[in-house]
Amino acid sequence: MSAVGALATTGAVSALAVAVLMLGAFAVGRRVGRHSVVDVAWGLGFVVVAAVALVTATADHARAWLLFALVAVWGVRLAAHIHRRSRGVGEDPRYDRLLSRAPGSRDAYALRVVYLLQGALVWCVALPVQVSAHTSGPLGGLAAAGTALWLFGFLFEAVGDAQLRRFKADPAHRGRIMDRGLWAWTRHPNYFGDACVWWGLFLVAAGSWWVLLTLPAPLLMTFLLTRGSGQRLLDEHMAGRPGWAEYARRTSAFVPRPPRRDAP
Repeated sequence: MSAVGALATTGAVSALAVAVLMLGAFAVGRRVGRHSVVDVAWGLGFVVVAAVALVTATADHARAWLLFALVAVWGVRLAAHIHRRSRGVGEDPRYDRLLSRAPGSRDAYALRVVYLLQGALVWCVALPVQVSAHTSGPLGGLAAAGTALWLFGFLFEAVGDAQLRRFKADPAHRGRIMDRGLWAWTRHPNYFGDACVWWGLFLVAAGSWWVLLTLPAPLLMTFLLTRGSGQRLLDEHMAGRPGWAEYARRTSAFVPRPPRRDAP
């Protein structure tokens, strides 16, 4: 089979596997009455694509194994974190607002614009992983740099999540804005960490110039995290909270930097 044919097979099987995952998540969401379960499926969808790429790889199996390991560690941790965070709570306000605009059946609308759309985005963002399974190139300095960037982003995201979890677990902090630790340097350590993870994975995958054609994939992930359903929507949701305006004024929206100090 040619490299193009093998890539087409990987793409088709990945799309089918992600569709099955999202349909399963939709069934769970309908049963529990909370479509935010798709956020758990989001991380797992990337793991599914990386697994398909590994199984169908026709070249550079070492790179496919490395990418699978990195994606699996990130995706499983993210899914577990979101599951733990959302257990016992109601629908995410973002999905409530979105589904309130449903022209007909709320569930049918959710299937189209929440589950299947996110499945399509997973497939697109994971294109570098799919393409790299069928291109040859040594694991060199670029892969090492990508792994280092992945590790930085993974730790940044995980530490930020842990800091926020401990903060919210203290009853004394109820109603307060988290502005400590990494959250003093950026309003969204988790989203910034995600962006670093996927730029790192792109560098690891880039063993051939063919993978460079998938540059829109990490750009798409960065857009989703900053202007899509990530930073922008969460900032809008938090805008009315006491203390948010002051926090937003002194804290970077995305890329970490020291907090601004009040002018004397």
